[in-house]
Amino acid sequence: MYYFIGWFSENGLDLGAMIDAWHANQASSGLVWDLTIAAIALTVWIIAETFGTKRWRGLWAIPATFCIGVSCGLPLYLFLRGIRRRAE
Repeated sequence: MYYFIGWFSENGLDLGAMIDAWHANQASSGLVWDLTIAAIALTVWIIAETFGTKRWRGLWAIPATFCIGVSCGLPLYLFLRGIRRRAE
């Protein structure tokens, strides 16, 4: 979030310009698509497992994934999932 806040403070809340910056070259486009697919796959996994077990705490990892990143959402979900398993 630090980098996004810095970018928005310099460029305003122009999401179109941010998306254009994400696709400045093929390397950054590849990274954007890789992280997007990973975030979607993680979200599907979280939803499927959460609704299967009826343990709703894991849903906190979805906003963490899309607001901060997969590098926060995945460890958070695994942590919350681990708490659940230890309690059983």
